[in-house]
Amino acid sequence: MTRIGITGHSNLAADSVPLVRAALVELLAPYADAGLVGVSCLARGADQLFAEVVLDAGGRLEVVLPSVDYREAKVGPWDRDRFDTLLMRSACVRYMPHRVADREAYRDANEAVLGGIDRLVAVWDGRPSGGKGGTGDAVEAARDRGVPVDVVWPAGARRD
Repeated sequence: MTRIGITGHSNLAADSVPLVRAALVELLAPYADAGLVGVSCLARGADQLFAEVVLDAGGRLEVVLPSVDYREAKVGPWDRDRFDTLLMRSACVRYMPHRVADREAYRDANEAVLGGIDRLVAVWDGRPSGGKGGTGDAVEAARDRGVPVDVVWPAGARRD
């Protein structure tokens, strides 16, 4: 079994989604027959794409939600059906002990993901986060812990 977590940009441009999806399919294919477990916070963008690819590959999805109010506070009405579908298809859901989705809740969710994986996939354009808890910070934290990081940013990918 291989446990792979995700960090990545939530604001992928629409024309980048197929590029990133294809890159994730290619990256995760070798793990599909080896008990793939994907760990995601189900944020829009990279997290949800990763979750879909894991499930399509026959893997198991585990979800870490930053807070009890995460869906209501952070999932937009246009994204709720997709979020709910992925949540229902997950093997387990873990909530961080926070009522409100704030910086501390996100930090704890990222720590929970990093603490329970063998590898991290980063859908990342390589730009630093500046210590604000973004994708670059998650990559740095994983590397500091010795967690292997696979960066996915295919040619032509961009953020909105």
